[in-house]
Amino acid sequence: MSVVQRLLSTFTAMKTLGNYFIFLGNLFSNREKFRVYVKLVLDECVEIGINSVFIVSIVATFLGAVTCVQTADNLVSPFVPNYIISLIVRDSSILEFAPTITCVVLSGKVGSHIAGGLGTMRITEQIDALEVMGINSVSYLVLPKIIAALIMFPMLVILSGFLSIFGGYIAGVATNVISPEDYIRGLRYDFRSFNIPFAIIKSIAFAFLITSISSFKGYFTRGGALEVGQASTAAVTNSCIAVLIADYLLAQLLLL
Repeated sequence: MSVVQRLLSTFTAMKTLGNYFIFLGNLFSNREKFRVYVKLVLDECVEIGINSVFIVSIVATFLGAVTCVQTADNLVSPFVPNYIISLIVRDSSILEFAPTITCVVLSGKVGSHIAGGLGTMRITEQIDALEVMGINSVSYLVLPKIIAALIMFPMLVILSGFLSIFGGYIAGVATNVISPEDYIRGLRYDFRSFNIPFAIIKSIAFAFLITSISSFKGYFTRGGALEVGQASTAAVTNSCIAVLIADYLLAQLLLL
């Protein structure tokens, strides 16, 4: 890649980042009345949260079960007590599986839905119609999605953490790799209470990144049906990358 191409790529990336922050600034300008947003936020809570419960439950339960079985398989030393299995399941579920893996899954489901919906509205000129009527389309369409995600993502993460630990319990007891008493003992052993607020903080940050990036990609779609699919793919890819980067930064800032 030549120097000119690198400069153009850097300029394009900086321009996109600038447009993203301008897009976020438009969320809070020329807003509608409060009662208008209440119904929109409730509708988005159902679409983003309630409709995602099934996939989150399945993924979390099996992640916990697999972690328990694989951890037990790798504990070959007789000097390591069995309750370490549930301790590893607990910390893995609360710190990483529940917030990060759940939000990566949601970036695929929720992110593609948001980008596809806004992209379709853009190419069918529905967004232009809102602008003609004097409505701030960014605030009207995107702000309820972000608020709903900020409400529902922490709830889904809490559900995911519980089901992951419960899935580990069911798998461990069913396969006889750990007794119920040892599993409960491991859950209570050396527990750091800050881990739960940390998981909630991560879920809130991830919720904002996923919904805002997906909305940005969908809102500025140009072309036809093919470009809507490309916008959805870009939204999911960029959201996953943003989630992983934010995951590292939050761990570096809040845990160390």
